[in-house]
Amino acid sequence: MLKIIHAADFHLDSPFSGLTPAGAVQRRREQRQLLERLSALVQARGADLVLLSGDLLDGDRVYRETVQALTAALGAMPCPVFLAPGNHDFYSGDSAYAAVDWPDNVHLFTGGEMEAVPLPELNCTVYGRAFLAPHEEGSPLSGFRAEGDGLRLGVLHGEVGTDGGYAPMTEEEIAASGLHYLALGHIHQGSGLQRAGDVYWAYPGCPEGRGFDELGEKGVLYLEVDETAAAAQFIPLCRRRYESLTVDITGRSPLEAVRSALPAETGADIYRILFTGEGQAPDLAALEAELAPRFYGL
Repeated sequence: MLKIIHAADFHLDSPFSGLTPAGAVQRRREQRQLLERLSALVQARGADLVLLSGDLLDGDRVYRETVQALTAALGAMPCPVFLAPGNHDFYSGDSAYAAVDWPDNVHLFTGGEMEAVPLPELNCTVYGRAFLAPHEEGSPLSGFRAEGDGLRLGVLHGEVGTDGGYAPMTEEEIAASGLHYLALGHIHQGSGLQRAGDVYWAYPGCPEGRGFDELGEKGVLYLEVDETAAAAQFIPLCRRRYESLTVDITGRSPLEAVRSALPAETGADIYRILFTGEGQAPDLAALEAELAPRFYGL
């Protein structure tokens, strides 16, 4: 079985506009550290392949140190790496991707049609394509069929089961693709391992949340895949988690209620507290002053 790391939707250099300027700088720095942890995971698991399903970059405004960190991390991986640009980091002659001298082990998909890259040493072929614009309404799997011997893997950015503007595809198209595993990106909530016909597919989700619409543990997928079966394990990779906590203040002071509801370890995480019940109105400034030592400020 081939050992594969599948990741997507890093959104490096997100603006983090809801934070202070210093906090935004810190969060972008922490995003780059995700790349180091990904590279360490690839080496620790002895991965044969890395599949990156787009939106590694949040847009076309990219810091030089981010591109340097990306190429260094991918180049340090002792195996082939495949990158399929998504709608946020779509490929063009003016994109950051076009200005990079990629390490020899990295294959960047740059065309809008499915491209086959044979890996005879691994007895597999990797198929992929790039977004060439921020929106694409056509299915990348329309009329596509992978043929030939060996393991057939796909790496794409897009939506399953919708009619939206982000390379929508159907489960019927996945089932007819001839692939053994399809590594997808775009949806920030991990899907777990899915199956359409004989084809396994998954979204790993984003490796770290950026707001309260991306709650909880985030990470990547480690897979073992052959021509008849696939098994997947979710690997947490995030530095911080966004959490939403509902606190009932009935019969207690707001501070007492929050203290009893919070987990023991909260220092690295970002919480939104929702008060319910009847009781003393929370003094938000006082609560923030009392609880601040339990959190690492941004």
